[in-house]
Amino acid sequence: MSPPSPTPTFTTLPTLPLSAARSPTTKPAFLASLRSALLNVGFLYLSETGLSDELIARVVSEGTRFFDESVLPVEEKERIEMKNEKSFLGWSRLNNETTAGHSDHREQLDLSTPQPLPGPTDPLYHNLKAPNQWPLSTHLPAFRPAFEEYMAQMSAISTFFTSLIAEAIGLPADAFTRFFDADQQHKLKIVKYPEVDCTDPTDALARQGVGPHKDSMLTSYLLQASAHRGLQAQNQAGEWIDVPPVKGTLVVAIGQGMEALTGGVCASTTHRVLSPLKGEGPRFSIPFFQGVSYDAKFEEMDVPEEVKGLREQVLRAQGGRRDDVEFTFRKGRWGHLGEATLMNRVKSHPDVGERWYPDLLAQIREQQRKDARANAKTG
Repeated sequence: MSPPSPTPTFTTLPTLPLSAARSPTTKPAFLASLRSALLNVGFLYLSETGLSDELIARVVSEGTRFFDESVLPVEEKERIEMKNEKSFLGWSRLNNETTAGHSDHREQLDLSTPQPLPGPTDPLYHNLKAPNQWPLSTHLPAFRPAFEEYMAQMSAISTFFTSLIAEAIGLPADAFTRFFDADQQHKLKIVKYPEVDCTDPTDALARQGVGPHKDSMLTSYLLQASAHRGLQAQNQAGEWIDVPPVKGTLVVAIGQGMEALTGGVCASTTHRVLSPLKGEGPRFSIPFFQGVSYDAKFEEMDVPEEVKGLREQVLRAQGGRRDDVEFTFRKGRWGHLGEATLMNRVKSHPDVGERWYPDLLAQIREQQRKDARANAKTG
């Protein structure tokens, strides 16, 4: 296995054509490039995905139409508001989600692949699995078909890509299969970032579309649905690297779950979104989040020592691991991935927590108070 050519830190993102992984002649080179991206960056562009231009156009069109009040009145959005259900699926108002302790300046709709309601004896975190809250077809007749087709195709792409990650780090292609349910739930957001009237374009807090964070679970795939810049990934030097839209690509982020399961071999990279400035128009994005079984327990996979050694080389070259955000999937803190995921959702959406999970929200707020007191003492 060739070394990943460790570099001090990344300043650009690699682009990998997924089509190359489907041919025996080009797959070895693809896996080598993927291994380098996993160990060095944790963020990449994925091109030649197999998604048709026609489907992408429908998804982008229907996604942006959702936020057009001349098409979908606010009363219809309120009917499918997230806080109406326990599942954290549905519409979120502007500034309603919290990341890194501050409100995110975005409006969004959360969807998932089809799931039935949980049973009365299921664990509390199974509330995350439920049917979607769809806008009425009288307003958006093509909306649901477009997103159901897109999520089905992205489910297959994410499963295939995860098998490639396994091979790239020296594991069998089916190494992650045990972490998936037969009817695995995957999630998707449709997001609008409105303009902000900000006198200092470099003021990241004033422009917080989404604050610094790492994605959960295994992998996520962002369709940048407008031409705006705004997405940025943080390298090991603490610099924010622009990830501009590139036509025909998805931006892949490695999640905290993948980093935890691989013992830190696959890097999960901190990233954020800056809202567009006044006069630039709203930014739209459609991220797809690959899910894992909520019943899965925390464990580390048997990644070959050679690959672990390559990751250590990278960390040494980059001056060590940089973690500016909270790591959700800490071994020993939670029994199941679902418990960690539910607590993370309550923390991000306190309005849903107040209505459906007041005890969990109280635990989170007490921990936040303890952390604040501890920080005050050390500061």
